[in-house]
Amino acid sequence: MQLIVVSHTECFKGEGLLLNRLFGEGMMRLHLRKPLAGVDALRDVLDTVEPVYYERIALHQHHELAGEYGMKHLHFTEHHRLLVGNAYLEKLKAEGYMLSTSVHNIQTAKKLPPVFRYAFFGPVFNSISKEDYQAIVGEGFYWPSEEKVVPMIALGGIDALNIGRVAAMNFDGAAILGALWKNPEKAIDVFKTLKG
Repeated sequence: MQLIVVSHTECFKGEGLLLNRLFGEGMMRLHLRKPLAGVDALRDVLDTVEPVYYERIALHQHHELAGEYGMKHLHFTEHHRLLVGNAYLEKLKAEGYMLSTSVHNIQTAKKLPPVFRYAFFGPVFNSISKEDYQAIVGEGFYWPSEEKVVPMIALGGIDALNIGRVAAMNFDGAAILGALWKNPEKAIDVFKTLKG
């Protein structure tokens, strides 16, 4: 099962160095998601990440940085995906970009265009990082393989206590955020535990 890390939503001192350590511990995919950060703030983070790891980073904002840093993975929020349209997404895929997106209900997930490598789906559990962001699936939820248009990555409230349930629900992976960043000084240990 694929384990994806979503960055802290805000930039913090020493972030790039910590990300290098996480990559060194086996982090295969980082989603750089900082909705309120300007392009220069993202550059500051990327400039402290070892360039060898750029291919493992998915950009959520400021997609123009992809060309500047030689990155090939772009993530589209639900809103952004609808805004740009399928023709633009097809063009990016044809240019060699790996694309991912986010969905928040099963019906939308079933209608995704096949341009996406995978999609985040959630919150699967009550969010750790966002109060009032409640799970949208029930306790016995199971996603049949034949109903997935693209691989589905569980997001929301995933920690060491429930990550095993993600596989039992037939998700193709898990994305972690709050469990890792609520105490950044413990991020390495938490990542190792979740990675197993």
